[in-house]
Amino acid sequence: MKKFMRFILLLSAVATLTSCHHKDLYYDDVELGDIKIVFDWRNAPDADPTSMEVFLFDSSASNEIRFNFPNRIGGSIELEPGQYSGLGINSDISDWAHTRNIDNIETFEIYTDEVSELSAYNLDPTSLPKARGAAEERIVATPKMLWSGREDSITGTDTPGQKVITFYPKEDVCHYTVDVINVKNIENIQGIDVDGTISGMAESYLHGKHKPTDTSATMPFNLSVNDNKDSLHAEFLTFGESSETANDHILSLYIIMTDGAKFHYTFDVTSQIHNASDPQHVHIVVSGIELPKTIETGEGFVPEVNDWQSEHVNIKM
Repeated sequence: MKKFMRFILLLSAVATLTSCHHKDLYYDDVELGDIKIVFDWRNAPDADPTSMEVFLFDSSASNEIRFNFPNRIGGSIELEPGQYSGLGINSDISDWAHTRNIDNIETFEIYTDEVSELSAYNLDPTSLPKARGAAEERIVATPKMLWSGREDSITGTDTPGQKVITFYPKEDVCHYTVDVINVKNIENIQGIDVDGTISGMAESYLHGKHKPTDTSATMPFNLSVNDNKDSLHAEFLTFGESSETANDHILSLYIIMTDGAKFHYTFDVTSQIHNASDPQHVHIVVSGIELPKTIETGEGFVPEVNDWQSEHVNIKM
């Protein structure tokens, strides 16, 4: 009986030692492959990010491996053998962007903060009249420049020699310009900027799918009075609009006059966005605002506090 018990204990000790040795092999003795990451900017030759980041997704697990490069060129990494999909994204976005659902390449998402104040007049968004159909939309900040590229079927290998993986980033954001022309009595506007918003825009961007999300949001921006004092102009970036939806897009202007009167003008610019020849470069033009005279001229009216005068304007071209 004693001999039998010694035999059992010996078997247990051998099994324990074998298990530990197997773990050591898996974690400590894996040969890492030498990989060179290259960013080829042929699809965005004017791109000027200060740093890049690569996310690699192991096909056998729902997690990501992250590598940072303090340049737009790339560099060398070491990678365990396996099959990966990868995203290369500019990483100089920490001052405006957030990420979520990043453990899967198909759900990897970038979004912006909800806005607590419109900047021209320091307006509280919750106190403003909303555009038609946009009452439930969050008001979120516009994005800044964003580039990314995806590469699938990346193989990490321990064979001799350096393997090269090339990403081809492209621009992900859309450039919007807005011109409000033939504005009468513009000289009575308080300041040189007014607040604007546009509804029905994509709230965020899915990098793995290279497409905006289906969730719609309202995005704010500033319009500046031109030198001739007869029009307003704005340029800003968006994530675009989702190809899966057909949202209405309402352009709203929030204008405060020198006597404190507040005016809210809306324009339906849906067709201009949907029919843009280049969805990444959309130019919106509206006309037809005649601002009222102010009380300083003797022809205005005494405004009520926090009373917005709303008017929907049919676009005149």
